Amino acid sequence: MVQKEVVYVISDSVGETAEFVVKAVATQFNGGQVDIRRNSYVEDIEDIEDVILLAKKEHSIIAYTIVIPDLKDYLDRRALEEGILAVDLLSPLMNAFVTRFNKPPHHRPGLMRKLDEEYFRKIEAIEFAVKYDDGRDPRGITKADIVLVGVSRTSKTPLSMYLAHKRFKVANVPLVPEVPPPDELFEIPRKNCIGLIISPDKLNEIRKERLKALGLASQANYASFERILEELDHAEKIMKRVGCPVIDVSNKAIEETAGLILDILKKERSF
Repeated sequence: MVQKEVVYVISDSVGETAEFVVKAVATQFNGGQVDIRRNSYVEDIEDIEDVILLAKKEHSIIAYTIVIPDLKDYLDRRALEEGILAVDLLSPLMNAFVTRFNKPPHHRPGLMRKLDEEYFRKIEAIEFAVKYDDGRDPRGITKADIVLVGVSRTSKTPLSMYLAHKRFKVANVPLVPEVPPPDELFEIPRKNCIGLIISPDKLNEIRKERLKALGLASQANYASFERILEELDHAEKIMKRVGCPVIDVSNKAIEETAGLILDILKKERSF
């Protein structure tokens, strides 16, 4: 049985980047048959010293991604003293960034992991908004960070998606006179719910445009003032019963309404 070559990976973060690079290079030699021993979250010189002694004993290479200057300098010095080949996987590119952009690096480990976590939280929030859009599944109401309620065409869906990009899980529920609101709406804390209202004139205008886009007659009941007033009255009663904050979206952009929602949530949840 052929003895595998050992490569020690050292990182002051997870070490996934270094391990990936080592594996990529290793595939060019003996089909990648190397024993990679990862040492993550290295925080002090004692951790590095342990790996130095092992690497010297086994005549191994050290590949590292360390951004903390003191640890990097110590590793470089000790590897040189012990005759160990230590490869810095970050500095060449980092130095190129410094030269090109004329900015110093942060020298803080784990920033990539933090970015990844933020990204996946955003994706999770977007998927949540899609799943619980338009009252599709009332179970989402109790799981949401924010629940938006209002009549049709009060920007519930675009607001849900905008807030999802801010990493908030948002469910939205249409309020229609013929459909009783879900029980879950009255079980959540009032601070989790936001009511959206709009002026009858503005809603009439929006709904007429919507009907036109669908190729339907603008005189349809959906856009009639009588129907609009009935819906708004019903929605107002539900919002009062819930006891939620209410925002008039009549002449507001999505970004403006979202900002108001976040301000309300911040104020409500600070008590």
